[in-house]
Amino acid sequence: MSSYANAKELYKKIGVDTEKALERLEKIKISLHCWQGDDVSGFLNNMDLTGGIQVTGNYPGKARTVAELKSDIEKAMSLIPGKQKLNLHAIYADTEEKIDLDTLEPKHFSSWVAWAKEKGIGLDFNPSCFSHPMADTGFTVSSADDEIRSFWIKHCIASRKIGEYFGKELGEKCVTNYWFPDGYKDIPVDREAPRRRMADSLDQIFAGEIDEKNNLNAVESKVFGIGTESYVVGSNEFCMGYAVKNNKAVCLDAGHFHPTEVISDKISSVLMFTDELLLHVSRPV
Repeated sequence: MSSYANAKELYKKIGVDTEKALERLEKIKISLHCWQGDDVSGFLNNMDLTGGIQVTGNYPGKARTVAELKSDIEKAMSLIPGKQKLNLHAIYADTEEKIDLDTLEPKHFSSWVAWAKEKGIGLDFNPSCFSHPMADTGFTVSSADDEIRSFWIKHCIASRKIGEYFGKELGEKCVTNYWFPDGYKDIPVDREAPRRRMADSLDQIFAGEIDEKNNLNAVESKVFGIGTESYVVGSNEFCMGYAVKNNKAVCLDAGHFHPTEVISDKISSVLMFTDELLLHVSRPV
């Protein structure tokens, strides 16, 4: 008897129909991160990767242009079973304009939308709150500097509008996920003030009305990060609390927790209090 046949019989004993489970799974789309194609370099700015990003952006054969990345993604998708979407970061804008993150518009991603229509896939989105001079202090939307905080709020508002554009154009809800690298390497005196500023920033980001059927907002927690080992502003408790209070989705990333924790254990708890859940399935260590 095959391993699956054994499993099917065992699950049947506890009332689980594995065939129906697989049928449901077939309808769930997996969103492939575009940054796996070039190690998070992007095409908007040529900057060093900073802000808790544990990659170099520097490996042989990586995609150097949007066209090359699309070609690589097409090849990967042809080898991956099931239905798929593509998750874009803001730094993957396809434009020759000299623009910054806070002035991005839907038009800067029109070629991605045209490509997605051709391939029959949906698009998800992320603001890119790292690897930028405005993130050099280690803080973005929780910064005590009003100029820095305003820049990142504007970027995230722009990202939300881009997500809505994706959903509307492609007829498939876009998930726009917000992760911030904010935190300290050493133990801070004040843990509360940055979190109050982050909550206020998120309130401003989500204040404008958009068509919710086209865009789902998710907030992504992190227990610790590279360079923020002692204190992360957007902790699991912070993001859970904000999501539950404000009807947002929680994003659980397998790589954002301690080695003894697994995100599968958190799913049953999170879905008791939120309507939707986003999972980043990556290698945890």
